[in-house]
Amino acid sequence: MKTKYIVLLIALSMFFLAACKKALDTAPDGKITMEEVFADNEKVKAFLNTCYANMPVKGTRYFFWQRGPVNWSDESWDTDAEAESGLMSGRMYNGNASAGNHPITNVSGDSGNGNYWASYWSAIRNCTIFISRIDNATVGNESDRKRWKAEAHLLRAYYYSELLKWFGPSLPIEREPYDFSGDFSKVKRETYYDVVKFIMEDCDVALGTNELQWRINSDQEAGRVNKAMAEAIKSKMILFAASPLYNEGKNYWEEAYEVNKTSLENLRKNGFELYNKVNYPQTYLSDVAYLGPNKNEKTAIYNEYFTQSMGYASSVDHETIYQSRDGQGNIWNIDGIGAQDGYKSGTCPTQELVDAYETIDGKPILNLANPYLDDKHQQPNYNPENKTYDPKNPYANRDPRFYASIYYNGSKRKAFWNFAEVPESIENYPAPMGNRTRIIATYVGEPQTGIHASTRKATRTGYFERKFLHPNSGNDNPVGGANWKMFRLGEVILNFAEAAAEAGKLPEATTAVNEIRARAGMPEIPSNLSKEQLILRVRNERRVELAMEENRYFDVRRWTLPTGDLSKTDQWVTGMEITRNPDGTFTYNRRPVRTNERKNFTNKFLWVPIPLDEANRLQSITGVKWQSNGW
Repeated sequence: MKTKYIVLLIALSMFFLAACKKALDTAPDGKITMEEVFADNEKVKAFLNTCYANMPVKGTRYFFWQRGPVNWSDESWDTDAEAESGLMSGRMYNGNASAGNHPITNVSGDSGNGNYWASYWSAIRNCTIFISRIDNATVGNESDRKRWKAEAHLLRAYYYSELLKWFGPSLPIEREPYDFSGDFSKVKRETYYDVVKFIMEDCDVALGTNELQWRINSDQEAGRVNKAMAEAIKSKMILFAASPLYNEGKNYWEEAYEVNKTSLENLRKNGFELYNKVNYPQTYLSDVAYLGPNKNEKTAIYNEYFTQSMGYASSVDHETIYQSRDGQGNIWNIDGIGAQDGYKSGTCPTQELVDAYETIDGKPILNLANPYLDDKHQQPNYNPENKTYDPKNPYANRDPRFYASIYYNGSKRKAFWNFAEVPESIENYPAPMGNRTRIIATYVGEPQTGIHASTRKATRTGYFERKFLHPNSGNDNPVGGANWKMFRLGEVILNFAEAAAEAGKLPEATTAVNEIRARAGMPEIPSNLSKEQLILRVRNERRVELAMEENRYFDVRRWTLPTGDLSKTDQWVTGMEITRNPDGTFTYNRRPVRTNERKNFTNKFLWVPIPLDEANRLQSITGVKWQSNGW
């Protein structure tokens, strides 16, 4: 433990002196004391900036432009898994992970993604030092002092929440910065619930500080944390603490319900609401390619929300609570339809995700309690109450969010990609609409966008990701991916719905789910569902509404018992192999994406291991095992 913090302090010092060179003028020997830092207003401000330094960008900004946990769950398959088996996704699928060499803990990502143990503890230490010194620091005015302190508390809460999500109940609580000469043998491994309560304490400090804003309204302050983020963190983490993986057999659902109810009420009181209007009609209402086959405006609303960054000074987006500092880069080239000049298609949605989208009449396609009759998911267990779904025409009459999130065989898209004018392989399709619209074909043998087992630009699953891809983007019209929405009101509403359902508040849970569904243009769920049935519907609503937003990876884990595994969801994932018949019709055949199972489904993959050296050091000093189960 002692060595850990020495290493982290060295890392901190290197960053600290490089990033804040002007503010932190150093002595000739390159050293600067903490007393000197906190005796100068500009240096204090610069030190607070280091507390922000390890905020991740997420989205595509994992190692080598991957989507990380999206690809490691049952939501998608990463095309780099075969092309580059040594990269993060390939190693995860092959089970090539150990406490000493794990693709998450030992591979540094882009913009703060990966290597979480060291980077988040470094940030926590910075925040704790700042909190311990700010009261007596030299600061230009008291308003800044109070706001900066609140920001440090909230940032510490965020980093702790991230550590809990990845590593589980193996954390100490650092209220005061550790003294390097102290006795580390007394450092205690806290319960998951106790760490969550500590996180909530930090959030409450932020919420109780009048000088901290509910929303950032200035472009100059872009990226600074706000009170709304504190409510979102509380909402999420108490949900985790109440879930089967972490609750240690105790029932925290009533508390989760109360916390989420209060958080949601406070967010609404302070102007947060669902994104419920198309604000850029010239882009999102101009063509069937944007609206989906049913020309449904709800498709355009959803697509617009995820392909536009939230503004600050004048924003039409009142749903996003906190977004990443940076955009997502050229995702049309590395995480979209990688046809012709594209580099790779990246994230390919699975058939399992597609199956989660209901038909437009509001009925699930599969039996949510037991969606598949076989281990490999090739035999769907259809919902007998659904009379709308046709396996021979599987993409008709679906939830508008399906068309906004996924490109499928027959999708239409504006032709900003360098497709051939009329690709020979789709000659029997309806003619392109002028020179603007192209049809996406994913069937076997289609040379540009067809399914293929190893070509990097092809789809592995029969589907391409659309959710985050601006409709006008392409190599000849570069429009970058929007800033990643790390917290948004839609998730908080669903957090509340889950907590309410689990606590037996069924009418309130139903109302919350229906609010999300109304924005999507979906019918209300039945009001007479049992508790068990409602929980299944809430979970499926999370899967659809939050698709590919990094929630599913953590959800399937927290819903699992500590003795369980992910064999039902993550061991096998499938795609749709489509054959084009001579008469222009198609035959649809489900098949596993690859012939052998993914290996990242076993019990130990419920958690990420603490880096081996750290776990051994902690055990040696304290005499207690800290390592995550199975590693």
